[in-house]
Amino acid sequence: MKRIIVQIYEIQEPREAERLIEMGVERIGSVILSPDMLKAPSVREVVRLVRGSGAKSSLIPLLAREDDILRALDYHEPDFVHFCESIPLDPGKSAQRDAVCAEAIRVQKRVKKEFPMLGITRSIPIPEPGQTDSASVQKAILEIARTLEPYTDGFMTDTLRGYGGDGSVQPVAGYVGITGEVCDWDLAAALVEASRIPVILAGGISPENVREAVGRVRPAGIDSCTQTNARDNRGRPIRFRKDFDRVGRLLEEVQKA
Repeated sequence: MKRIIVQIYEIQEPREAERLIEMGVERIGSVILSPDMLKAPSVREVVRLVRGSGAKSSLIPLLAREDDILRALDYHEPDFVHFCESIPLDPGKSAQRDAVCAEAIRVQKRVKKEFPMLGITRSIPIPEPGQTDSASVQKAILEIARTLEPYTDGFMTDTLRGYGGDGSVQPVAGYVGITGEVCDWDLAAALVEASRIPVILAGGISPENVREAVGRVRPAGIDSCTQTNARDNRGRPIRFRKDFDRVGRLLEEVQKA
């Protein structure tokens, strides 16, 4: 197996980026949460630090307006833009799924035209394990991938709560990700096998499960966010604050894998 890419999200502060760079993390991801922080100085500094290190930066713009997305990319100049809108997998929502994919293609084509050197990552939703209709869900996942693949440089799995794709039940309404819960690795492996572009495995990836995840799914890389976050005194993950001991253990386990 080739070397596994390790990507860590959500890094909003330069001091955390510096620490991750020192630890050898290859990709460092940040998030633009709203139009108010479109030009967040700390995020721009994170991207600058990553660029100077030889690692790669990734930016998720949680922005509804297309022009705001383009402005954010022009200002921050990341290596990758990461789109993660929720896409329904329910067989009864094929028309909605097609509409979401068509809009994704339109936006991605414009981004590529404006920023030809920018890599585009697209999240592919994978439900939690145990869905009763896994065959039809797998069919929907592979259809989404085939549709988006010509306009995308890499896919990233992430856990979808409920395969109907109701955006309101996701941690961030309308988007997929940061559940801290694993996705169905058999479905993720099917995506990896079918895809002609690299697939990064995300969704509840932790130091405790990453070695098994890599062995079962065989992705090009892994991504961790919630399961490498620091915890409060009640054991709940704290967004935008990393536990560097857990990141270190994750890196060790990936090397063993």
